[in-house]
Amino acid sequence: MSDLSTLRDDLDAVDRKLVDALAERQRLVADVAAVKAADGALPIQDPDREQDLLSRVHALAEDAGLDGYFASQLYRQILRHSVRYQAVRQTGGDAPVRVAYQGVEGCYSHSAARHHFAAVADVGYLGQSTFGGTIEALKRGDADRALLPVENTTAGPISGVYDLLVEPGLHIVGEEVLKVEHCLLGLPGATLADIRHIGTHPQAIRQSSLFLDAFKSDGGHVEDEGDTAGAAKAVAEKGDKTRAAIAGEDAAERYGLHVLKRNIANRKDNFTRFLIVATEPLTHDARLPHKTSLVLSTAHETGALAKVLQTLAEAEVNLTKLESRPSPTTPFESLFYLDIEGGTHEEAVADAIEAARAHTRTLRVLGSYPVFRAETPRAAVASAASGDGAAVRPKATAPPSVKASRRKLVDRGDRPDSVVEIAGVRIGGDEPPVLIAGPCSVESHDQIFASARAVREAGGLMLRGGCFKPRTLPYDFQGLGYEGLTMMHDAGRENGLPIVTEVVHPRDVEAVSREADVIQIGARNMQNFELLKEVGKSHAAVLLKRGMSSSIDEWLAAAEYVMAGGNDRVILCERGIRTFETATRNTLDLSAVIVARERTHLPVIVDPSHAAGLRRWVPALAKAAIAAGAHGLIVEAHPDPDHALSDGPQSLTFDQLRQLAEEIGVAPVAA
Repeated sequence: MSDLSTLRDDLDAVDRKLVDALAERQRLVADVAAVKAADGALPIQDPDREQDLLSRVHALAEDAGLDGYFASQLYRQILRHSVRYQAVRQTGGDAPVRVAYQGVEGCYSHSAARHHFAAVADVGYLGQSTFGGTIEALKRGDADRALLPVENTTAGPISGVYDLLVEPGLHIVGEEVLKVEHCLLGLPGATLADIRHIGTHPQAIRQSSLFLDAFKSDGGHVEDEGDTAGAAKAVAEKGDKTRAAIAGEDAAERYGLHVLKRNIANRKDNFTRFLIVATEPLTHDARLPHKTSLVLSTAHETGALAKVLQTLAEAEVNLTKLESRPSPTTPFESLFYLDIEGGTHEEAVADAIEAARAHTRTLRVLGSYPVFRAETPRAAVASAASGDGAAVRPKATAPPSVKASRRKLVDRGDRPDSVVEIAGVRIGGDEPPVLIAGPCSVESHDQIFASARAVREAGGLMLRGGCFKPRTLPYDFQGLGYEGLTMMHDAGRENGLPIVTEVVHPRDVEAVSREADVIQIGARNMQNFELLKEVGKSHAAVLLKRGMSSSIDEWLAAAEYVMAGGNDRVILCERGIRTFETATRNTLDLSAVIVARERTHLPVIVDPSHAAGLRRWVPALAKAAIAAGAHGLIVEAHPDPDHALSDGPQSLTFDQLRQLAEEIGVAPVAA
């Protein structure tokens, strides 16, 4: 056996080859950029080509004994850089650039700037103490661009920045969306128990309020700092093990700190959108998809803003953002900030803006700039024609007559099918059926990670697993609780799968929703009204299982409880009802799928595992459910069903899960 030193030398040699290969690839990308510059008809970004490449990389990796998902994720970064590099080269944008941002090196603004300008060869970064300071640096000529955070998915709009955007002579020339992963950083050797003081930026305090509230209730102190990385730098300089900072891992690496706890934000999916500003508009390649930002004020008359929006709608220009801010110059007057799809170089967009101008007092185009397409979805679903036995899901229709009564939130009426989006996975409407799979219970780290890999490789888009188990007998396995939830969260994260888990008590809803993407309300709790009201306050999607002896009316009434609380991200799940029949665990009511889809706009999925009770019957029921119109399936699968701590007899093996996925037309994950 080789010694460690020799193995590390071998790894270094392989790494040099990887870097050489990346450099050679980049030289070819430069040649591609030159060809596209010469032929203006060729697209800068080709999604079909990218998907084909990711599929081939996935297959090559699997053949080489690598994890295909891991390899394709690396290639996503390579492709993203390639597209940006080509876009920069089309417009001669490879000149040196100086970028002003708020904060110090290692802060999120610095990271966003590095992401955005990664394809530019010569970039200088100028940290400023305030947002206004970045604009002043731009106006003085010290910087060519200013980068400003404008909104966050947890804390909302960053109000002061909007006031800066309307200053004369500024133009938005780009945007960057950065995933923000707040970590608690401390000195090497420090532990969570040592920390008594935490410093960070006010935005990070708001975004991590739940964690910090618990910290303060235990006697800890929280301090405002100028920025996240500045707080990390201060911890390193003071050398006090009782001090920590909330910042990103970039700051930890830059200032020699250790991560004491990851993902402490209130929401797991925490993104910040940044805008890039210049003193002159830039020329962008028209082949890239664009976004246009506007600011306007309307006359003080009824329906003035509605007329603007109607004008855009009639022109089929999609509105992606609408924000209101007090006018900085006129008391009690509002400015409206709008983002629309498309660029001002497009005739339809330019005409729509001019038509909207007739209904405004003032209207200014803040900027028209390229946006880069979102990542390719984690998995593709085969069409019905592509695989044997792939079922065709019928469309739902409204009931022929509806009694005159108070319209409920769940009622279909004339509403189209709702689509619930969960971390990029879309359930409902005309979307292809979604496969959700995983073990009944999270039993161990190895078990849930193996399950997540199997689900992903089969083409499943979401991972299910029980952490809090309501069991018939008190002696049965009740789940690992929050320990299991952490394992499941990490397994889903590593494999790119949103997670679904059950909550049984109202007090757990808030904490579980910080880790889980979907909260499941089990059959036993369908009419736990306090629990329903609590999940109605949550931002997480809700999977509502039908009660064992509940009518469809009662099922929809339970969904109404959730929606009345403000949460409209509800997915109904038929899992079988109790009848006189004992051959199966429950009786799958396929008619409920048809009736529910007729009576409500909410997505409806089916759990064939709990209906069957035996794994050999699950595939037939699953295919029948899809044929009946279900928007998806939630299926139990386990690495060793015969030794599962719960629901082993009805859990599929991983081979059976893959076979079922093929039979219902779910393609294996290609990226």
